[in-house]
Amino acid sequence: QVQLVESGGGLVQPGGSLRLSCAASGSIFSIFVMGWYRQAPGKQRELVARITSGGSTNYADSVKGRFTISRDNAKNTVYLQMNSLKPEDTAVYYCNIRITAYIPARDYWGKGTLVTVSS
Repeated sequence: QVQLVESGGGLVQPGGSLRLSCAASGSIFSIFVMGWYRQAPGKQRELVARITSGGSTNYADSVKGRFTISRDNAKNTVYLQMNSLKPEDTAVYYCNIRITAYIPARDYWGKGTLVTVSS
């Protein structure tokens, strides 16, 4: 089993910043991808950003240049630095870990943390 604990959500004004953290524990192998997804009310869950164990990243077009994903492999922790936040970034943000050592790969999810961007 894998456990994911997220932190860092909250209320922020437009243009502000937040940093999300997600710590993974449990049966984790070295080959895995960590990422952040979000789900706004009435919308489907979408990828925000992800990072491989080798450090390769990809981002949703809507957050490029504003959000930065990073990870600390020693701590099995992934971070999402969110700058220049917009009201449309309001959503529940979910941490995801995909363990690619398994075939097929296994996905695990955090419980989510709410980010609200409002004046």
